Amino acid sequence: MEKVAEAADAVAASSTAGEVVRAIHAVAVLFFPVDSATVAGTVDEPFRSQIISVVSLTHDERESWRHAFYHGPAFPTMSKILLGNIALKWLRQIRSSARKEIYDSFFVRGPPTEVIQALVPALSQNEGSKEDHNIFCLNIERILVLCLIENKGVCQIVEEFTFSNKQDDGILNPEKSTFISRVAQLLASIPDKATMGAASALTSSSFFKSVVSQLLVRAEEAAIESSADKDGNEQGVLSPVFLFVGQVLSRISRRGSTGVLVAELITMIRNHLQRCVASDRKTIIPDMVKHVSQSRFWFNVVEALRDQHSIERLTEEMLRQLASQHISDEEAYWILWTLFNQSIMHMTVMRAMFIDKFLLWKTFPLCCLRWILHYAVFEFPPNSVMETQIQKTSNFLVTLQTLVSIWSKKEFVQSYSVEQQAYITAAIGLCLENMSKRELEMTKDVLNCILQGVTCRLESPIDLVRKMASAVALTFSKIVDPKNPLYLDDDCSENVDWEFGVLSPKRIKAPSHDVELGSKSKPCSRENRRNAGEKKAKAIRHDISDNRVKIVEIKSLDSDEMSGAATNFEEHCDEESMDIDASSDSSLEPYDLSDDDTDLQKNFTHLSDLAAALRKPDDLDGVQRALSSAEKLVRASPDELRHNSGDLVQALVHVRCSDAAMEGEEESAEEKRQKALVALLVTNPFESLDVLTKLLYSSSVDISQRILVIDVMTEAAQELAETKIINKQQRYGNLISDTSPSWLVPSDSGPLGASPWREVSEPGSLLSWSHRYEREVPSRSGQVKSGKSRKWGLRKAKDLQVEGSKNKFPLYAAAFMLPVMQGYDKRRHGVDLLNRDFVVLGKLIYMLGVCMKCMAMHPEASALAPALLDMIRSREVSQHAEAYVRRSVLFAASCILIALHPSYVASTLIEGNQDISTGLEWIRTWALQIAEADPDTECTSMAMNCLRLHSEMVLQTSRSLESAEHSKAGTRALSSKLDNIIIPFANMM
Repeated sequence: MEKVAEAADAVAASSTAGEVVRAIHAVAVLFFPVDSATVAGTVDEPFRSQIISVVSLTHDERESWRHAFYHGPAFPTMSKILLGNIALKWLRQIRSSARKEIYDSFFVRGPPTEVIQALVPALSQNEGSKEDHNIFCLNIERILVLCLIENKGVCQIVEEFTFSNKQDDGILNPEKSTFISRVAQLLASIPDKATMGAASALTSSSFFKSVVSQLLVRAEEAAIESSADKDGNEQGVLSPVFLFVGQVLSRISRRGSTGVLVAELITMIRNHLQRCVASDRKTIIPDMVKHVSQSRFWFNVVEALRDQHSIERLTEEMLRQLASQHISDEEAYWILWTLFNQSIMHMTVMRAMFIDKFLLWKTFPLCCLRWILHYAVFEFPPNSVMETQIQKTSNFLVTLQTLVSIWSKKEFVQSYSVEQQAYITAAIGLCLENMSKRELEMTKDVLNCILQGVTCRLESPIDLVRKMASAVALTFSKIVDPKNPLYLDDDCSENVDWEFGVLSPKRIKAPSHDVELGSKSKPCSRENRRNAGEKKAKAIRHDISDNRVKIVEIKSLDSDEMSGAATNFEEHCDEESMDIDASSDSSLEPYDLSDDDTDLQKNFTHLSDLAAALRKPDDLDGVQRALSSAEKLVRASPDELRHNSGDLVQALVHVRCSDAAMEGEEESAEEKRQKALVALLVTNPFESLDVLTKLLYSSSVDISQRILVIDVMTEAAQELAETKIINKQQRYGNLISDTSPSWLVPSDSGPLGASPWREVSEPGSLLSWSHRYEREVPSRSGQVKSGKSRKWGLRKAKDLQVEGSKNKFPLYAAAFMLPVMQGYDKRRHGVDLLNRDFVVLGKLIYMLGVCMKCMAMHPEASALAPALLDMIRSREVSQHAEAYVRRSVLFAASCILIALHPSYVASTLIEGNQDISTGLEWIRTWALQIAEADPDTECTSMAMNCLRLHSEMVLQTSRSLESAEHSKAGTRALSSKLDNIIIPFANMM
């Protein structure tokens, strides 16, 4: 301390840089070898000779001085002098060669643990002016880069902890543990404390990459040295190293740099596993890894972290990075085994992390799921020779039981995202693929849970959810009866794709704008086709962009139909093969009787005969001919249409198309029926709607007929609203001859220097027959800008095209919407839209949204929007448990925003009408809630789109309000003088 005090006094009294160099040199030579000649060459006399005359100490003497200096109060005091007064006032005047020898050496050659404690806290100090503070911080940051990055300071820290623990006989006391934690904390906090102008080496990614690399390499070397030292206590020697490694890695993870940490960790662990594999072997076995000395470190590194949150983040990031690198399943398994095998045996929380959190709460790519199952559940590597021979552990059976019990609940289908459902479905499927029939019989309630889960998913209108049921049912059937797999979907293949399109390694994300509420599928046998027409449903696909709504209709089947089709799939295939074999006999050539009954068939000419034929189930040919003739006859608009439309609607709704159609033509018959009903609604809307809206909630129809009614109304609304552009060409002859141009163009007379007249194109009213001409005239005295004079001439003869649109739907909009919005929430015999028949509710709301879109910008939209808002705002609808219904509500809300004219919304605000404003505000708040918290990905994306439409509506409404205020002010100003002046075409503005 005396030497430090003398140096401090000398620096304080110095007036030149030479005095400062001499004072620092006098202290530096006591602790480390200094090239005095180099230092002396940077200063003038008399300081040069004084520096050269200093006597150098021996190595042992320097070590004694050095230990006392760095492990006492002297170094903190000296560091304040070096970093404070010298750095701010003199350091820039000291040459770099001298600075390296006598200034930087105090930090570079000192113990890095002490150096860090002196430098890092100093970054938080505030040194006078802003300029001094920047100089102060930049100098400290330069030294940190020099010590920790360029001089491998982290490796030195590991060596220091290893050496000190050997001297203490491997005892890690609490005081030393606290010291190690403090050093780790200061090391990890350096990027956070670095200033904005710091070197790139101190950014989080670059700094932590270097720290982790040094830390793992040196700790691995320490493990090798410890295993080679047979006399030492290996566990005791490495305990401070593991503590320091765990503290640093956990703090780096906590600071958001887990990705950088994992990238370095994966590279080193893969290199380690390559060392473990013998040259004559291609696969890894546990003994290979255990016999390598470095494995001692890798077996304990995860357990050394101690921070469970950091372990979870590290493991999750590692799985995702391994998936992005497309490594093999076997290599990924051994990486997990090397890092986690020891900790998972000693710590229950580690097994819970893999089985509970990573299987039930997280969502990973499919390859990661396979690795988790093989490591934590199956407990054997993939592609193993003994894979089929290993007896399943109790842990496997318990995990499978937990998965299927959660998967079987209907609440899981309703409240979890599609990605999470696909993930757990894939986990169950992969478990089932590794089971035998005997092992399945040992489990409890797995069969019942799987049947419940398949059933509730087959009832879902979402295609992806039904595919999950089909995949699990197929895999389960292969266990029970491998020769007769159960196919519930035509798209099912023998090898199930458990990714379902959402568990790819690249990105786990659903489509942004598309919403599928069903899919296309076909029945498999005639017995199942019998109910195809009655159980037919449609799905909707919404794509709202640029204020337009596109509707794509897809045919699908009900769950009962699908399950029935799968039950008889094999029987159906066997029967078809027998029929083919029987008909292949070339010796049996039938007579051609195709035209024998031509004379017996007659065309329908009256709607009454058509309805009567549809009501004769015993005359299947007559029913088929009636369906074929219905649409053409209805669209011919006979006189009796008005009187027979209601009777014909009822007959078409109740007819059984599957009974009347030939095998394989059921969809054609359904299509004919639907087209005939659409034609009735289009040609005779009021009478047909009166019957259809009553049938919708009638107890005499089933769910498929209700869906048919809604689908027909949707198509009819779109057809009635179909926009037809009418182009009318109007030709006008010249009112005057072309030989008299003075009538068409103003005369050239005018002030001197005026430019010639030119015609100006201007989009004007359709009734205007005049052109506009303008020219530039020279400015008058005192006028800065050039003026313009105008004269009006008659328009030259041109062909005018008048465009007009024809939309018939607004006239019938109330008849389409109001009756079906009454009684939707009432539960009656055979009708329960809010619970059991939620598919009908979803399609009904979708149809109402289409109706709003079909009358967009019409006054009728403003009249009907409040009623629809009241319906979708009800808690039973907007907070429905099924995502299918919520998607439809979002679609309807978006259609309302598109349909309402901004000027109408502005007028309601001016008049104080609260219905529309309250409803629109509810759309905003509700869509915001859905976007933030809804588990369904499609709902969140549609909610974001709905918010975008709402913001556009607000913008247009605000402009309408500003325009209205401006017009109102202008009217007041002109009313006193221009009351009798009629502004041309004012009604068209």
